[in-house]
Amino acid sequence: MQSLILLHSTGGRVAAIAAKRIRTILNPVFLGKHGKSWNIHEVKLLKTTAGDTISIGDVSFTLKKPKNPELVPCGHTSDASAQSIIKHLRWIMQKDLLGQDMFLIGPPGPLRRSIAMQYLELTKREVEYVALSRDTTETDLKQRREIRAGTAFYIDQCAVRAATEGRVLVLEGLEKAERNVLPVLNNLLENREMQLEDGRFLMAADRYDKLLKEHAKEELDAWKIVRVSEDFRVIALGLPVPKYTGNPLDPPLRSRFQARDVYYVPFKDQLQLLYSFGPRIPAERITQLLSFSTTLCSQESTTLGLPDFPLDNLQAAVKILDSCPVMSTKDVMHRLYPYNVFLGKEGKTAVEDALTRFELQDSGSMPTPRGILKVQEAKDGENQKAMVTVQVEDKETTFQVPAGTNPVRLHSDSPNFIRTPSHEQLLAQMMQSHMVMDLCLIGAKGCGKTVITKEFANILGYNIEPIMLYQDMTARDLLQQRYTLPTGDTAWRPSPLVTASLEGKLVVLDGIHRVNPGTLAVLQRLIHDRELTLYDGTRLLRADKYQRLKEELSDQELQKRSILPIHPSFRIIALAEPPVVGSSTQQWLSPELLTMFLFHVLKPFSIREEVQVVKGLVSHIPQDAVDQLLKFTHKLRNTNDPTAQSLASSLSTRQLLRICRRHSHYPDENLHHAINKACLSRFLPSLARSALEKNMRDSGIEAASETQEENDYTCELKSGILRIGKVSAEVSSSDQKMKVPDVLFYDNTQHLMVMEDMLKDFLLGEHLLLVGNQGVGKNKIVDRFLHLLNKPREYLQLHRDTTVQSLTLQPSVQDGIIVYEDSPLVKAVKMGHILVIDEADKAPTNVTCILKTLVESGEMILSDGRKIVANPSSAEGRPNVMVIHPDFRMIVLANRPGFPFLGNDFFGALGDIFSCHAVDNPKPESELSMLRQYGPDVPEPILQKLVATFGELRNMADQGAITYPYSTREVVNIVKHLQKFPNEGLASVVQNVFDFDSYNKDIRETLLSTLHKHGIPVGAKPTNVQLAKELPLPDCKFIGYWTIGETENMKQKILCPTENRQIKIKGP
Repeated sequence: MQSLILLHSTGGRVAAIAAKRIRTILNPVFLGKHGKSWNIHEVKLLKTTAGDTISIGDVSFTLKKPKNPELVPCGHTSDASAQSIIKHLRWIMQKDLLGQDMFLIGPPGPLRRSIAMQYLELTKREVEYVALSRDTTETDLKQRREIRAGTAFYIDQCAVRAATEGRVLVLEGLEKAERNVLPVLNNLLENREMQLEDGRFLMAADRYDKLLKEHAKEELDAWKIVRVSEDFRVIALGLPVPKYTGNPLDPPLRSRFQARDVYYVPFKDQLQLLYSFGPRIPAERITQLLSFSTTLCSQESTTLGLPDFPLDNLQAAVKILDSCPVMSTKDVMHRLYPYNVFLGKEGKTAVEDALTRFELQDSGSMPTPRGILKVQEAKDGENQKAMVTVQVEDKETTFQVPAGTNPVRLHSDSPNFIRTPSHEQLLAQMMQSHMVMDLCLIGAKGCGKTVITKEFANILGYNIEPIMLYQDMTARDLLQQRYTLPTGDTAWRPSPLVTASLEGKLVVLDGIHRVNPGTLAVLQRLIHDRELTLYDGTRLLRADKYQRLKEELSDQELQKRSILPIHPSFRIIALAEPPVVGSSTQQWLSPELLTMFLFHVLKPFSIREEVQVVKGLVSHIPQDAVDQLLKFTHKLRNTNDPTAQSLASSLSTRQLLRICRRHSHYPDENLHHAINKACLSRFLPSLARSALEKNMRDSGIEAASETQEENDYTCELKSGILRIGKVSAEVSSSDQKMKVPDVLFYDNTQHLMVMEDMLKDFLLGEHLLLVGNQGVGKNKIVDRFLHLLNKPREYLQLHRDTTVQSLTLQPSVQDGIIVYEDSPLVKAVKMGHILVIDEADKAPTNVTCILKTLVESGEMILSDGRKIVANPSSAEGRPNVMVIHPDFRMIVLANRPGFPFLGNDFFGALGDIFSCHAVDNPKPESELSMLRQYGPDVPEPILQKLVATFGELRNMADQGAITYPYSTREVVNIVKHLQKFPNEGLASVVQNVFDFDSYNKDIRETLLSTLHKHGIPVGAKPTNVQLAKELPLPDCKFIGYWTIGETENMKQKILCPTENRQIKIKGP
């Protein structure tokens, strides 16, 4: 119920006092927490002879003509602003007139920035905008040193420019900056003073004017005193911490600002706005939509741990529903708030209860898009557009979307994409979201996110710009990089993201779950407003805003002032893996990120669809093998056993296609072996390994017999053809002999089996990953493999401090100029060599993840701005683009994950983009055969003792009895020593290996007992000699006698000729 109170004045003094008292009583009710008046404020522009004046209610501001009109925001105000927004603008104007700096604090979203820009547009104020991040330094705010013509100069940055030119400095994201960076602004905020690196001193306007009365301007210039304009203001935009993640405000910095809580637009104002965006939608439905969204932003929802609903994205949702009113509201809401992905069981229940309460659980009654029926080009002036027709149930809906510079088509000719019903539905939903916002695809690794994105781009004629994100990526890596010209001068190079925005490409941000949220925040303005300010001062504007500026300035003048238009077709698609519910580090889907994209979650394939994809991409594969493999995989995916589910993550669609592709070329290969290889079952915990075996047996996948596996493994090279086992390949005719490895290698059955497996995958064009314990021969196997194939090798060893830059380029200084030389990776790509990456598990996985795009799509961006592409046509006429050589391959070596190895889980992060091979210690027969060749003069019993001893120690390591997994390398070193110095005892030589454990009493006792068991007397003492038990002999009894005569006849009667020898027995 609403009440209306009329205050009627009769003209008397008593009535006036009564009215004043009633206002005092009712002020808290009507004014709310900000104390806002219930009066409706109007924004008016008054033109007078003294100048134009803008008034908001009872507050007026005299306008000044801007010196640089291109720096004045445009396109942010509207004719009918909500009263809540106008009240915020009025408050800002009050503080501006008082000369105070402002801090707009509130929940994530573009609202705070929009209000600040609206005010600056109304008052025609020039703006200096900075998006703060964890990489922001003092030089980004004050002055940066640049080299011009060999001389160093200090270039004023945003804070100094704003202070001296009388502009408004907008600082967004204060909670993301490091705590000790922003205090550099304290004195500028408080006293309008700052000491600069080039010796100048910024001084407040009133103090400067007093000095000017006593001294000439030339004197002040000589003293390097610079006047701070009285129009200089700072507007800071930040999130409340600790409710949201970030650094809390430094108390001295906080005290210098006047704060204003900019909460979401009130319900009534938001409702009126949404009505205007959705005229075809029933008003009741919009009310339900907004009520549900507001509920998820309430204090009660926050208490339940629910992230804020992105209320600012409701306009996009309403536009989608307006284009197709019969569509499911819940489906659209899930794009804004994909609660099934990032909430636990209680959170999902709370959201679904809210959906039910507001009658939005319509998934059963209201349809969702089924597929794309038609795509046609549509010209909108100079902008590329496409008319897309989508089928929703039995109806067709047509809408207009941005398109790329290439021709549009309904079906692409890509051989790597097989259309399934779920893909058709996803592409149709992506088209709807593409109409209004940028997208984010969430799905498990290997499920087809990249392939679907490429198909989406092909339909709309987009050129793709893939950008691989990693954890250590900085804001400069995303936007602009500094480099040195051949003359020694410094310059800025735009990133691929910036270039793509100017050319109208589709940017694919691969891995936003890895990048630091503070780094990604610098893209908020680009995503929300299509505006961007770069480090060198260049400003990118939305195309329509750029056209408005052209009414005052020509194209040449705008480009001279470093203002460029963002292409209207430019779009961003982000790819991410699902967040881990309950994790503090992997729960990347924050309230701030929810405001930046519309989210689409890739549903897992049904077994029928996955069979369709496999059969469509892999020909000549037996149906029974496909059925067995997919039945087994889906059994793992659908189980409630967490151990089995973790195994299913190793069998992604990408990995299943690799298994099937290999099986089609080598039909005799056993599926049991292929699955074990893909899961690296040799290094799984015993519980997981037994679960894998049980599920394979239940699915009818049996292991091959031992005799079948190890039959006839030989290696021979004849007439330029290499044969390993049953696989043959042509030997390369490379002339780079110095880069072909040549290593001492003795063939054995187990290593030949590994090399045969490697050759199969190598011939199929796969990149290889070899995982194993230390000392099992990974490097030797690879070097022997490349030697047999006569393939040149480039070698790259990773370590803890490996960076993305060092992976691609190696900086050096020549003649005082920084020159970047190609790393082994780039040399291998250009020349078609084999890149061997050793110790891959020692580098952080957020660094090695940049190999994903190179392996998957043959594309990569280098630190110096060059780009590697797979398609030769993409490099025509582009000097900074190099084509990947068709012979290029990558072989990665890594230790197995887990203790005692101290590396990172490379297999878990990137295993499914490689063909994986587990390298284990040779079996006893193979190891013995190899040791005979290393030590031909070492006695056979000693070799057998060593093989048996180390075999038992390895079994103990697998069972967890000891931690160190003793390897073939240690045995080979022992045999080499015995071969060279045969007179040294075995007990002393094996101590070269076991002395590492001499100070660990428990392990030492275990080792000694094992060595003694196999007859190696290490550390033997008299107490170690075990004497047999003494048993008494029975009493002597006379049994009989016989005689041997000397006669000839008697000698002939002896059946057994005898010999007499003296036996000497030495006592103890």
